[in-house]
Amino acid sequence: MSEWMKLRTADGHDLSAYVSRPAGEPIGALILVQEIFGVNAHIRSVADGYAKDGFVVIAPALFDRFGHGIELKYEGEDAKRAGELWKRLDPDKALLDIAAAYEVAKATGKGIGVVGFCFGGLMSWLTATRGERLKMQPSCCVGYYPGGIGKVAAEEPSCPVMLHIGSADSHIGSDQIDVVRRAHPEVEVFICEGAGHAFNRDADPNAYHAPSAALARERTLAFLKTHVA
Repeated sequence: MSEWMKLRTADGHDLSAYVSRPAGEPIGALILVQEIFGVNAHIRSVADGYAKDGFVVIAPALFDRFGHGIELKYEGEDAKRAGELWKRLDPDKALLDIAAAYEVAKATGKGIGVVGFCFGGLMSWLTATRGERLKMQPSCCVGYYPGGIGKVAAEEPSCPVMLHIGSADSHIGSDQIDVVRRAHPEVEVFICEGAGHAFNRDADPNAYHAPSAALARERTLAFLKTHVA
């Protein structure tokens, strides 16, 4: 079962969130953090997939700070607009949006995980390292291709973290990966051979790398069930 709901942040901002629920009693709660294309059909399908695995999934619409209902495709003018909106995203504001979703997740009484993609992957990392300031203490966080993570790698996560990065990711060089590994040898960093950026995005044939997506999801699900369920 899925629905849209309204959230309010600590700074008084109202935003939407897509919520997908399992058929039976949930085993845990997840906050799913979008790419730079909004909570579009692909992100909703990812949420629905984890709901089928038994999680309540809340995907806050980070773009609602710029206008409600923004859902973008991966090419043409939509891709251009996504790039423009990405430049306007403020991680501190995005954390407030995630914190509002976290309050919904807390109401389940279950463990809470955070899974994010692209910008959302970076925000998953920042939820692990900065979430306590906003009364968030997730059970674990997972970041897929978290662009820019090298700049904040020195920050200390408050929970277990798993990262998935494509070996051919043009946005995340080996220098960023090395910084994370040196700073946090306990963080599970998986390099997906033959995959580029956004390899999990099955709605985009230019980015999708099926073997890497399947393996990363298998690892993520096991990680979530270990720490959240």
